[in-house]
Amino acid sequence: MKRVLTVGVFDLLHIGHVELFRKARALGDHLIVAVQESEVILHYKPSAKMVYGTDERCYIVKAIRYVDEVITYRDVDEIVKQIDFDVFAKGPDQNHAGFQAAVKWCEEHGKEVVTLPRTEGISSSWLKGVIKQM
Repeated sequence: MKRVLTVGVFDLLHIGHVELFRKARALGDHLIVAVQESEVILHYKPSAKMVYGTDERCYIVKAIRYVDEVITYRDVDEIVKQIDFDVFAKGPDQNHAGFQAAVKWCEEHGKEVVTLPRTEGISSSWLKGVIKQM
């Protein structure tokens, strides 16, 4: 069985996230989605306004049919060392130091890294802007 791992915050879930899950799931037989813990997000971005807590975000992500398993994580460069997977699927904007270290670890340990394209015209920032205008 080919296991795929993807990670993210997934607070305001939108069609771009669903497409990420669909494309990631197509890379293997089992999709693991790691949802970042709220306390870690707020540690790095104290001004972040989260709609949902960790448990709620996990519940919502798990309800998506492409997702086989949901776990939580603190740091991306650590979760890749702790989970059994074959393919690490990430977005093109996921490139901070933690992701760079995670990708390097994957490459050094025989894990395939796939960068999936964004869904054009949709993002959480865009969605927040639309909601503000309502």
